[in-house]
Amino acid sequence: MQLAGLSGLGLATPGLAQPRPSNGAPDRHAPASFPSGFIWGTATSAYQIEGAVREDGRGPSIWDVFSHTPGKIADNTNGDRANDHYHLYKDDVRLIKDLGVKAYRFSIAWPRVFPQGDGAPNPKGLDFYNRLIDELLSNGIEPWATLYHWDLPQSLQDRFGGWQSSTTSKAFGDYAGYVTERLSDRVRNFFTLNEAGRFLNFGYGWAIDAPGLKLPAGELNQARHHVVLGHGLAVQAIRARARAGTKVGLAENIAACVPAIDTPENVRATEIATRELNAGILGVILEGRYTDHFLKFAGKDAPKFTADELKIIGAGIDFVGLNIYAPQFYIVAKDESPGFHVLPFPASFPHMSSDWLRIGPETAYWVPRLTAKVWKTDTIFITENGTSSEDKVNADGQVYDLDRIMYLRNYLTQLQRAISEGVPVRGYFLWSLMDNFEWIFGFEKRFGLYHVNFETQQRIPKLSASFYRNVVAKNAVGT
Repeated sequence: MQLAGLSGLGLATPGLAQPRPSNGAPDRHAPASFPSGFIWGTATSAYQIEGAVREDGRGPSIWDVFSHTPGKIADNTNGDRANDHYHLYKDDVRLIKDLGVKAYRFSIAWPRVFPQGDGAPNPKGLDFYNRLIDELLSNGIEPWATLYHWDLPQSLQDRFGGWQSSTTSKAFGDYAGYVTERLSDRVRNFFTLNEAGRFLNFGYGWAIDAPGLKLPAGELNQARHHVVLGHGLAVQAIRARARAGTKVGLAENIAACVPAIDTPENVRATEIATRELNAGILGVILEGRYTDHFLKFAGKDAPKFTADELKIIGAGIDFVGLNIYAPQFYIVAKDESPGFHVLPFPASFPHMSSDWLRIGPETAYWVPRLTAKVWKTDTIFITENGTSSEDKVNADGQVYDLDRIMYLRNYLTQLQRAISEGVPVRGYFLWSLMDNFEWIFGFEKRFGLYHVNFETQQRIPKLSASFYRNVVAKNAVGT
């Protein structure tokens, strides 16, 4: 979890006791609901579910190579087949429809569309997403597309060092323009990048994720700059080539800061921490500049950039997507610069089945609230939120994932609290639709609403699927 926090990513809160009427009968009241028109959805990513990695002209990605490197994946698996969504997508769309949600966030595999990352496009690759989009729309589900969810074409890594070079930034912009020009007749909302904080530090800084590099601080910060430049070039290309009215944002695993105790001093300190601990990605995108503290802290390792690049990076987006799982930093005020202090986590702090996923429902309240305050953001989506669980299939064939229900109930309650106070959260995408290839954990960690048998590809709904269906139907948490 400390690593997740450093990347700039990524228990039940009792309700207030209700007074009883004077006659002693319990007070009956309707639960607080989400706003009318609130968007309920679910999410996946291409490499984690599609499989078919060598079909219809798809080129290799850095995750294809990394997952086949011995010792990199916990259970020695890979995404070659994964959920076989490439062939079973119609069945999976029915799973989405059965939840009652009206939106689905998926990612487009860059190496399906451009096998080399640049050069000649592969029409068969885009054909799959055309089929998927049409199937979603025919079932009343709005498609929300992510252009980059970590599957960088291996060719760009081999030729240019991937995000170490601005050539990759330019290639990403070209890819974004090509895709959105062809899909924006039916897809109205695009995310450029997913979790830049994760794939940069874990992939280029600590060798935990693909492509498995350990760059020195200066080179890592330069790669970080190339990523946000790629985002800016993609936004530029989308606005030039997509249909009028197409909206664009990004989905970031923001460094989630929470006041340890919500005094005015600590809340102000947490605002400062939110800005400074996210300055290298979300901050520069939303402000068009790196903060003075960020540049001073980086010193000789600060990225090199031009004023024109900052204009491209900070040109403006239509919405901010926040991936929220756990509190990463509990903050208290401090008199000395920079004005905040990060508290250490006690070893006894509760967590879910993934050790890094500490339980802090208040994160779903504070993170969007602080994002809106710090950057004057008027449209926020929770683009990922969910948890792994043991997810044992019982003798009756059912999965009673009560811990996931506990987690979701409490986080959604805190999210509704934020919205009730005017925080502009417009929608929520639960991670994930179904169990999938969970990166370095392989198939050991399960985050889905649907249990997947990866041998037979059978999908069965967990109890949490019924819980989420109920929330969506009522537009509210609780009874």
